[in-house]
Amino acid sequence: MGKNKYIETPEELLNLWNEYKEHTKSNPRYKYELNRNGEPTPIPLEIPLTIQRFEIYVKNKYGWTIGQYFDNQDKLYNEYIAICSHIRTERIADQIEGGMVGQYNASITQRLNGLVEKTQTEVNITKFEFDE
Repeated sequence: MGKNKYIETPEELLNLWNEYKEHTKSNPRYKYELNRNGEPTPIPLEIPLTIQRFEIYVKNKYGWTIGQYFDNQDKLYNEYIAICSHIRTERIADQIEGGMVGQYNASITQRLNGLVEKTQTEVNITKFEFDE
């Protein structure tokens, strides 16, 4: 069964995830701010982990598509469910924790991960009757 899969074992998928994490965290994006002399100074920004960027990383480096492992396409990837769940949980934790400490945009992190602030408004209507 594993012969037709690009990634033959769940452990190999986890190794690819770890490779992607190492690559992502060691290759920050930069924003530029002007220093006191008016010269642009690069400020490194850590990149959050995403499944989309993981898929792009694997496709660019190895030429493989991996969405089917996460989607469990045609139930052919049942043995990958636990690893895919772990990867999703680790990705969510990275984004949420980064949002909580101000490393990533908190409102985008909330929306991407289905976290919403709920507010409840209670309205009381009282009907007054007057004698005529």
